[in-house]
Amino acid sequence: MDKHNRSIALIDVNNFYVSCERVFNPKLEGRPVVVLSNNDGCAVARSNEVKALGVKMGQPWFQLQDLARKHGIIAYSSNYALYADMSNRVMSILGMFSPEQEIYSIDECFLDLTGFKRHSHTGYGQKIRKRIKQWTGLPVCVGIGSTKTLAKLANHIAKKNLEFNGVCDLNSLSPQQQEDWFSKIEVGEIWGVGRRLAPKLHEIGIKTVWDLQTASPSQLRARFSVVMEKIIREINGTSCIELEEINPPKKQIVSSRSFGIPVSDLASLEESVSLYISRAAEKLRRQQSYAGSVHVSIRTSPFNEKEPYYANGMTIALPRQTDDTRLLTKVALWGLRRIYRRGYQYQKAGVMLSELVSRQYRQLDLFGSISAADNQSSKLMSVMDHINARMGRGTIKLASEGFKQPWKMKQGNKSPNYTTNWDELICVMK
Repeated sequence: MDKHNRSIALIDVNNFYVSCERVFNPKLEGRPVVVLSNNDGCAVARSNEVKALGVKMGQPWFQLQDLARKHGIIAYSSNYALYADMSNRVMSILGMFSPEQEIYSIDECFLDLTGFKRHSHTGYGQKIRKRIKQWTGLPVCVGIGSTKTLAKLANHIAKKNLEFNGVCDLNSLSPQQQEDWFSKIEVGEIWGVGRRLAPKLHEIGIKTVWDLQTASPSQLRARFSVVMEKIIREINGTSCIELEEINPPKKQIVSSRSFGIPVSDLASLEESVSLYISRAAEKLRRQQSYAGSVHVSIRTSPFNEKEPYYANGMTIALPRQTDDTRLLTKVALWGLRRIYRRGYQYQKAGVMLSELVSRQYRQLDLFGSISAADNQSSKLMSVMDHINARMGRGTIKLASEGFKQPWKMKQGNKSPNYTTNWDELICVMK
Protein backbone atom coordinates (compact mmCIF):
# COMPACT_ATOMS: atom_id res chain seq x y z
CA MET A 1 0.00 0.00 0.00
CA ASP A 2 1.28 3.47 -0.95
CA LYS A 3 2.36 5.15 2.28
CA HIS A 4 0.92 8.46 1.03
CA ASN A 5 -2.47 6.96 0.22
CA ARG A 6 -3.60 5.70 3.59
CA SER A 7 -6.48 6.77 5.81
CA ILE A 8 -6.03 6.26 9.54
CA ALA A 9 -8.66 7.20 12.12
CA LEU A 10 -8.01 7.90 15.80
CA ILE A 11 -11.04 7.59 18.05
CA ASP A 12 -10.67 9.12 21.51
CA VAL A 13 -13.26 9.17 24.31
CA ASN A 14 -13.72 12.71 25.62
CA ASN A 15 -12.61 13.12 29.26
CA PHE A 16 -12.91 9.35 29.59
CA TYR A 17 -13.04 8.80 33.37
CA VAL A 18 -15.43 11.72 33.88
CA SER A 19 -17.61 10.59 30.98
CA CYS A 20 -17.86 7.08 32.49
CA GLU A 21 -19.13 8.59 35.75
CA ARG A 22 -21.66 10.72 33.87
CA VAL A 23 -23.09 7.74 31.98
CA PHE A 24 -24.39 6.28 35.24
CA ASN A 25 -25.11 9.60 36.97
CA PRO A 26 -26.65 11.97 34.41
CA LYS A 27 -27.00 14.68 37.07
CA LEU A 28 -23.27 15.29 36.59
CA GLU A 29 -23.81 16.62 33.05
CA GLY A 30 -22.80 20.26 32.82
CA ARG A 31 -21.32 20.26 36.32
CA PRO A 32 -17.60 20.53 37.20
CA VAL A 33 -16.28 17.01 37.87
CA VAL A 34 -12.80 15.66 38.58
CA VAL A 35 -11.61 12.09 38.99
CA LEU A 36 -8.72 11.64 41.39
CA SER A 37 -5.68 9.37 41.30
CA ASN A 38 -4.77 6.67 43.81
CA ASN A 39 -5.39 7.74 47.41
CA ASP A 40 -7.47 10.63 46.06
CA GLY A 41 -4.24 12.52 45.47
CA CYS A 42 -4.32 14.38 42.14
CA ALA A 43 -6.73 15.26 39.34
CA VAL A 44 -6.30 12.67 36.57
CA ALA A 45 -9.48 13.50 34.64
CA ARG A 46 -11.30 16.82 34.36
CA SER A 47 -14.59 17.80 32.84
CA ASN A 48 -14.54 20.76 30.45
CA GLU A 49 -16.14 22.84 33.22
CA VAL A 50 -13.19 22.08 35.52
CA LYS A 51 -10.66 22.81 32.77
CA ALA A 52 -12.32 26.21 32.29
CA LEU A 53 -11.60 26.96 35.97
CA GLY A 54 -7.87 26.53 35.29
CA VAL A 55 -7.39 23.17 37.01
CA LYS A 56 -4.33 21.42 35.59
CA MET A 57 -3.86 17.72 34.94
CA GLY A 58 -2.10 16.19 37.94
CA GLN A 59 -2.87 19.09 40.27
CA PRO A 60 -3.07 17.89 43.91
CA TRP A 61 -6.61 17.74 45.27
CA PHE A 62 -5.67 19.44 48.54
CA GLN A 63 -4.70 22.54 46.56
CA LEU A 64 -8.17 22.69 45.01
CA GLN A 65 -10.28 22.71 48.18
CA ASP A 66 -11.13 26.44 48.10
CA LEU A 67 -11.85 26.34 44.37
CA ALA A 68 -14.00 23.24 44.83
CA ARG A 69 -16.10 24.89 47.53
CA LYS A 70 -16.49 28.09 45.52
CA HIS A 71 -17.54 26.43 42.25
CA GLY A 72 -19.07 23.18 43.50
CA ILE A 73 -16.47 20.85 41.98
CA ILE A 74 -17.50 17.22 42.46
CA ALA A 75 -14.64 14.77 43.05
CA TYR A 76 -14.68 11.02 42.44
CA SER A 77 -12.12 8.39 43.37
CA SER A 78 -10.82 6.36 40.43
CA ASN A 79 -13.06 3.37 39.67
CA TYR A 80 -10.68 1.26 37.60
CA ALA A 81 -13.02 -1.72 37.29
CA LEU A 82 -15.73 0.48 35.74
CA TYR A 83 -13.32 2.29 33.40
CA ALA A 84 -11.71 -0.94 32.18
CA ASP A 85 -15.08 -2.52 31.45
CA MET A 86 -16.37 0.56 29.60
CA SER A 87 -13.13 0.66 27.62
CA ASN A 88 -13.56 -2.97 26.59
CA ARG A 89 -17.07 -2.19 25.37
CA VAL A 90 -15.90 0.79 23.31
CA MET A 91 -13.02 -1.16 21.74
CA SER A 92 -15.29 -4.08 20.91
CA ILE A 93 -17.70 -1.75 19.08
CA LEU A 94 -14.88 0.00 17.22
CA GLY A 95 -13.62 -3.37 16.02
CA MET A 96 -16.83 -3.63 13.98
CA PHE A 97 -15.84 -0.61 11.87
CA SER A 98 -12.52 -1.85 10.46
CA PRO A 99 -10.68 -5.15 10.07
CA GLU A 100 -7.47 -3.43 11.28
CA GLN A 101 -7.57 -2.01 14.79
CA GLU A 102 -4.91 -0.90 17.26
CA ILE A 103 -6.02 -0.32 20.85
CA TYR A 104 -3.58 2.40 21.81
CA SER A 105 -4.73 3.15 25.37
CA ILE A 106 -7.72 2.75 27.65
CA ASP A 107 -9.57 5.51 25.78
CA GLU A 108 -7.87 5.68 22.36
CA CYS A 109 -8.00 3.44 19.32
CA PHE A 110 -6.62 3.58 15.77
CA LEU A 111 -8.59 2.16 12.84
CA ASP A 112 -7.26 1.70 9.31
CA LEU A 113 -9.84 3.06 6.86
CA THR A 114 -7.62 2.61 3.80
CA GLY A 115 -9.71 1.34 0.92
CA PHE A 116 -12.91 2.88 2.26
CA LYS A 117 -14.46 5.54 0.02
CA ARG A 118 -12.60 8.75 0.87
CA HIS A 119 -15.54 11.06 0.22
CA SER A 120 -17.51 9.27 2.95
CA HIS A 121 -14.90 9.29 5.75
CA THR A 122 -16.50 12.19 7.63
CA GLY A 123 -19.88 10.50 7.47
CA TYR A 124 -18.30 7.23 8.59
CA GLY A 125 -16.74 9.06 11.53
CA GLN A 126 -20.16 10.43 12.49
CA LYS A 127 -21.56 6.91 12.29
CA ILE A 128 -18.84 5.75 14.70
CA ARG A 129 -19.65 8.59 17.11
CA LYS A 130 -23.36 7.84 17.00
CA ARG A 131 -22.87 4.10 17.57
CA ILE A 132 -20.54 4.58 20.56
CA LYS A 133 -22.87 7.15 22.11
CA GLN A 134 -25.95 5.00 21.55
CA TRP A 135 -24.46 1.74 22.81
CA THR A 136 -22.31 3.03 25.72
CA GLY A 137 -23.39 6.61 26.43
CA LEU A 138 -19.83 7.85 25.94
CA PRO A 139 -18.91 10.85 23.73
CA VAL A 140 -16.01 10.40 21.31
CA CYS A 141 -14.14 12.48 18.75
CA VAL A 142 -12.72 11.10 15.51
CA GLY A 143 -9.61 12.35 13.72
CA ILE A 144 -8.68 11.07 10.26
CA GLY A 145 -5.37 11.53 8.43
CA SER A 146 -2.96 9.70 6.15
CA THR A 147 -0.69 8.77 9.09
CA LYS A 148 -1.13 8.01 12.78
CA THR A 149 0.44 11.35 13.74
CA LEU A 150 -1.89 13.27 11.42
CA ALA A 151 -4.86 11.31 12.80
CA LYS A 152 -3.82 12.44 16.28
CA LEU A 153 -3.67 16.06 15.11
CA ALA A 154 -7.03 15.73 13.39
CA ASN A 155 -8.53 14.41 16.62
CA HIS A 156 -7.09 17.40 18.48
CA ILE A 157 -8.72 19.76 15.97
CA ALA A 158 -12.07 17.93 16.23
CA LYS A 159 -11.99 18.16 20.01
CA LYS A 160 -11.12 21.84 20.23
CA ASN A 161 -13.34 23.21 17.44
CA LEU A 162 -17.11 22.78 17.57
CA GLU A 163 -17.56 23.45 13.84
CA PHE A 164 -16.22 19.94 13.09
CA ASN A 165 -19.00 18.34 15.13
CA GLY A 166 -16.55 15.83 16.61
CA VAL A 167 -15.04 14.56 13.33
CA CYS A 168 -12.07 16.08 11.47
CA ASP A 169 -10.86 14.45 8.25
CA LEU A 170 -7.62 16.16 7.23
CA ASN A 171 -7.71 14.33 3.90
CA SER A 172 -10.84 16.28 2.98
CA LEU A 173 -9.21 19.68 3.66
CA SER A 174 -7.35 21.64 0.99
CA PRO A 175 -3.60 22.27 1.45
CA GLN A 176 -4.38 25.90 2.33
CA GLN A 177 -6.93 24.85 4.95
CA GLN A 178 -4.44 22.43 6.49
CA GLU A 179 -1.81 25.17 6.60
CA ASP A 180 -4.26 27.51 8.31
CA TRP A 181 -5.05 24.97 11.01
CA PHE A 182 -1.46 23.79 11.50
CA SER A 183 -0.32 27.41 11.89
CA LYS A 184 -2.62 27.73 14.91
CA ILE A 185 -1.54 24.56 16.74
CA GLU A 186 1.41 24.70 19.13
CA VAL A 187 4.21 22.28 18.18
CA GLY A 188 4.03 20.61 21.59
CA GLU A 189 0.63 19.16 20.65
CA ILE A 190 2.27 16.85 18.10
CA TRP A 191 2.39 13.20 19.11
CA GLY A 192 5.98 12.46 20.07
CA VAL A 193 7.02 16.08 20.67
CA GLY A 194 5.25 17.06 23.88
CA ARG A 195 6.57 19.24 26.69
CA ARG A 196 10.08 17.78 26.62
CA LEU A 197 11.03 18.65 23.04
CA ALA A 198 8.80 21.69 22.46
CA PRO A 199 11.10 24.17 24.29
CA LYS A 200 14.10 22.97 22.27
CA LEU A 201 12.16 23.45 19.04
CA HIS A 202 11.08 26.91 20.19
CA GLU A 203 14.74 27.85 20.56
CA ILE A 204 15.29 27.33 16.83
CA GLY A 205 12.12 29.14 15.80
CA ILE A 206 9.81 26.14 15.40
CA LYS A 207 6.68 27.04 17.35
CA THR A 208 3.76 25.56 15.42
CA VAL A 209 2.86 22.36 13.61
CA TRP A 210 3.26 24.23 10.33
CA ASP A 211 6.79 25.32 11.30
CA LEU A 212 7.80 21.71 11.92
CA GLN A 213 6.02 20.44 8.82
CA THR A 214 8.09 22.77 6.63
CA ALA A 215 11.39 22.10 8.42
CA SER A 216 14.19 19.95 7.00
CA PRO A 217 13.89 16.32 8.19
CA SER A 218 17.60 15.61 7.69
CA GLN A 219 18.77 18.73 9.54
CA LEU A 220 16.51 18.06 12.52
CA ARG A 221 17.53 14.41 12.53
CA ALA A 222 21.14 15.54 12.94
CA ARG A 223 20.15 17.96 15.71
CA PHE A 224 17.73 15.65 17.54
CA SER A 225 17.33 12.02 16.42
CA VAL A 226 15.80 9.73 13.84
CA VAL A 227 12.56 9.95 15.84
CA MET A 228 12.24 13.64 14.99
CA GLU A 229 12.79 12.87 11.32
CA LYS A 230 9.97 10.31 11.46
CA ILE A 231 7.66 12.84 13.11
CA ILE A 232 8.30 15.36 10.32
CA ARG A 233 7.71 12.74 7.64
CA GLU A 234 4.52 11.61 9.39
CA ILE A 235 3.04 15.14 9.49
CA ASN A 236 3.91 15.44 5.80
CA GLY A 237 1.85 12.37 5.00
CA THR A 238 4.48 9.61 4.83
CA SER A 239 3.56 6.76 7.14
CA CYS A 240 6.49 5.73 9.37
CA ILE A 241 4.54 4.24 12.28
CA GLU A 242 2.54 1.12 11.48
CA LEU A 243 -0.61 -0.05 13.22
CA GLU A 244 0.07 -2.65 15.89
CA GLU A 245 -2.95 -4.93 15.82
CA ILE A 246 -1.45 -7.12 18.54
CA ASN A 247 0.07 -5.28 21.48
CA PRO A 248 3.70 -6.39 21.97
CA PRO A 249 4.42 -8.08 25.30
CA LYS A 250 5.61 -5.74 28.02
CA LYS A 251 9.32 -5.84 28.80
CA GLN A 252 8.68 -5.01 32.46
CA ILE A 253 5.62 -5.31 34.67
CA VAL A 254 5.28 -2.85 37.54
CA SER A 255 2.77 -2.90 40.38
CA SER A 256 2.93 -0.20 43.04
CA ARG A 257 0.60 1.90 45.17
CA SER A 258 0.74 4.61 47.78
CA PHE A 259 -0.77 3.59 51.10
CA GLY A 260 -3.99 5.04 52.48
CA ILE A 261 -2.25 5.53 55.82
CA PRO A 262 1.47 5.58 56.71
CA VAL A 263 2.88 2.11 57.41
CA SER A 264 5.74 1.44 59.81
CA ASP A 265 5.59 -2.29 60.58
CA LEU A 266 7.17 -4.98 58.44
CA ALA A 267 4.06 -7.19 58.50
CA SER A 268 1.94 -4.58 56.70
CA LEU A 269 4.67 -4.00 54.13
CA GLU A 270 4.86 -7.76 53.54
CA GLU A 271 1.10 -7.84 52.91
CA SER A 272 1.29 -5.00 50.40
CA VAL A 273 4.28 -6.46 48.54
CA SER A 274 2.55 -9.86 48.40
CA LEU A 275 -0.56 -8.25 46.91
CA TYR A 276 1.44 -6.29 44.32
CA ILE A 277 3.38 -9.39 43.30
CA SER A 278 0.09 -11.24 42.87
CA ARG A 279 -1.24 -8.50 40.55
CA ALA A 280 2.01 -8.41 38.56
CA ALA A 281 2.11 -12.20 38.25
CA GLU A 282 -1.46 -12.22 36.87
CA LYS A 283 -0.37 -9.82 34.12
CA LEU A 284 2.77 -11.88 33.52
CA ARG A 285 0.76 -15.04 32.91
CA ARG A 286 -1.81 -13.18 30.83
CA GLN A 287 0.88 -12.21 28.32
CA GLN A 288 2.35 -15.74 28.54
CA SER A 289 5.73 -14.67 29.85
CA TYR A 290 8.18 -15.68 32.56
CA ALA A 291 10.22 -13.35 34.77
CA GLY A 292 13.95 -13.63 35.36
CA SER A 293 14.26 -11.07 38.16
CA VAL A 294 12.20 -9.25 40.80
CA HIS A 295 12.72 -5.70 42.06
CA VAL A 296 11.13 -4.56 45.32
CA SER A 297 11.16 -0.99 46.63
CA ILE A 298 9.82 1.04 49.56
CA ARG A 299 9.90 4.71 50.43
CA THR A 300 8.59 7.26 52.88
CA SER A 301 6.89 10.48 51.78
CA PRO A 302 9.27 12.96 50.12
CA PHE A 303 6.89 15.78 51.08
CA ASN A 304 6.59 15.16 54.82
CA GLU A 305 9.25 17.41 56.32
CA LYS A 306 8.35 16.31 59.86
CA GLU A 307 9.52 12.74 59.25
CA PRO A 308 12.96 11.47 58.12
CA TYR A 309 13.13 10.35 54.50
CA TYR A 310 14.16 6.85 53.50
CA ALA A 311 13.97 5.02 50.19
CA ASN A 312 15.55 1.77 49.10
CA GLY A 313 15.15 -1.03 46.60
CA MET A 314 16.68 -4.35 45.68
CA THR A 315 16.75 -6.45 42.51
CA ILE A 316 16.92 -10.22 42.96
CA ALA A 317 17.82 -12.57 40.11
CA LEU A 318 15.64 -15.67 40.12
CA PRO A 319 17.26 -19.12 40.18
CA ARG A 320 15.06 -19.97 37.18
CA GLN A 321 12.53 -18.06 35.11
CA THR A 322 9.02 -18.41 36.49
CA ASP A 323 5.45 -17.11 36.49
CA ASP A 324 4.55 -18.77 39.80
CA THR A 325 3.08 -16.26 42.27
CA ARG A 326 4.40 -18.29 45.20
CA LEU A 327 8.03 -18.22 44.12
CA LEU A 328 7.87 -14.57 43.03
CA THR A 329 6.36 -13.63 46.40
CA LYS A 330 8.97 -15.59 48.34
CA VAL A 331 11.79 -13.80 46.52
CA ALA A 332 10.19 -10.35 46.86
CA LEU A 333 9.65 -10.77 50.61
CA TRP A 334 13.26 -11.91 50.99
CA GLY A 335 14.36 -8.66 49.36
CA LEU A 336 11.91 -6.55 51.38
CA ARG A 337 13.27 -7.83 54.69
CA ARG A 338 16.76 -6.72 53.66
CA ILE A 339 15.82 -3.16 52.74
CA TYR A 340 13.31 -2.57 55.55
CA ARG A 341 14.40 -0.25 58.36
CA ARG A 342 12.47 0.29 61.57
CA GLY A 343 11.43 3.75 62.71
CA TYR A 344 10.15 5.07 59.38
CA GLN A 345 6.64 5.92 58.20
CA TYR A 346 6.44 4.29 54.76
CA GLN A 347 4.12 5.78 52.17
CA LYS A 348 4.66 3.54 49.14
CA ALA A 349 5.84 0.08 48.13
CA GLY A 350 6.24 -1.43 44.70
CA VAL A 351 7.47 -4.41 42.74
CA MET A 352 8.76 -4.84 39.20
CA LEU A 353 9.15 -8.05 37.22
CA SER A 354 11.99 -7.84 34.69
CA GLU A 355 14.01 -9.92 32.23
CA LEU A 356 10.74 -11.18 30.78
CA VAL A 357 10.78 -13.94 28.18
CA SER A 358 8.01 -15.62 26.23
CA ARG A 359 7.01 -19.06 27.45
CA GLN A 360 8.27 -20.58 24.21
CA TYR A 361 11.78 -19.19 24.82
CA ARG A 362 12.07 -20.18 28.45
CA GLN A 363 15.36 -21.76 29.47
CA LEU A 364 14.88 -25.45 30.19
CA ASP A 365 16.96 -27.71 32.40
CA LEU A 366 20.16 -29.46 31.36
CA PHE A 367 18.19 -32.14 29.53
CA GLY A 368 15.91 -29.69 27.69
CA SER A 369 12.79 -30.72 29.58
CA ILE A 370 10.28 -29.20 31.99
CA SER A 371 10.27 -30.70 35.48
CA ALA A 372 7.22 -32.27 37.11
CA ALA A 373 7.26 -29.46 39.69
CA ASP A 374 7.05 -26.86 36.92
CA ASN A 375 4.16 -28.72 35.34
CA GLN A 376 2.33 -28.76 38.67
CA SER A 377 3.05 -25.06 39.16
CA SER A 378 1.65 -24.21 35.74
CA LYS A 379 -1.55 -26.17 36.38
CA LEU A 380 -2.03 -24.59 39.82
CA MET A 381 -1.57 -21.04 38.52
CA SER A 382 -3.98 -21.75 35.66
CA VAL A 383 -6.66 -23.01 38.06
CA MET A 384 -6.14 -20.05 40.39
CA ASP A 385 -6.44 -17.54 37.52
CA HIS A 386 -9.55 -19.28 36.20
CA ILE A 387 -11.31 -19.23 39.58
CA ASN A 388 -10.37 -15.61 40.26
CA ALA A 389 -11.55 -14.57 36.80
CA ARG A 390 -14.87 -16.32 37.31
CA MET A 391 -15.55 -15.67 41.00
CA GLY A 392 -13.77 -12.35 41.49
CA ARG A 393 -10.19 -11.25 42.02
CA GLY A 394 -8.80 -12.40 45.35
CA THR A 395 -11.16 -15.38 45.71
CA ILE A 396 -8.01 -17.49 45.92
CA LYS A 397 -4.87 -15.78 47.14
CA LEU A 398 -1.77 -16.28 49.25
CA ALA A 399 -2.23 -15.88 52.99
CA SER A 400 0.71 -13.46 52.98
CA GLU A 401 -1.51 -10.90 51.18
CA GLY A 402 -3.49 -10.45 54.42
CA PHE A 403 -7.22 -9.95 54.82
CA LYS A 404 -8.04 -6.64 56.54
CA GLN A 405 -5.36 -4.64 54.71
CA PRO A 406 -5.89 -1.30 56.54
CA TRP A 407 -3.01 0.18 54.53
CA LYS A 408 -4.85 -0.07 51.20
CA MET A 409 -5.22 3.13 49.21
CA LYS A 410 -8.00 5.59 50.03
CA GLN A 411 -11.00 5.69 47.72
CA GLY A 412 -13.21 8.02 49.72
CA ASN A 413 -15.71 8.75 46.96
CA LYS A 414 -15.69 5.81 44.55
CA SER A 415 -18.78 5.17 42.47
CA PRO A 416 -20.30 1.66 42.41
CA ASN A 417 -19.00 -0.98 40.00
CA TYR A 418 -22.12 -0.58 37.89
CA THR A 419 -21.14 -3.04 35.16
CA THR A 420 -18.96 -5.65 36.89
CA ASN A 421 -20.63 -6.41 40.24
CA TRP A 422 -24.13 -7.91 40.50
CA ASP A 423 -24.61 -6.33 43.93
CA GLU A 424 -23.90 -2.85 42.57
CA LEU A 425 -26.12 -2.81 39.50
CA ILE A 426 -28.37 0.22 39.08
CA CYS A 427 -31.89 -0.49 40.33
CA VAL A 428 -34.80 1.02 38.39
CA MET A 429 -37.86 1.63 40.56
CA LYS A 430 -41.37 2.26 39.28
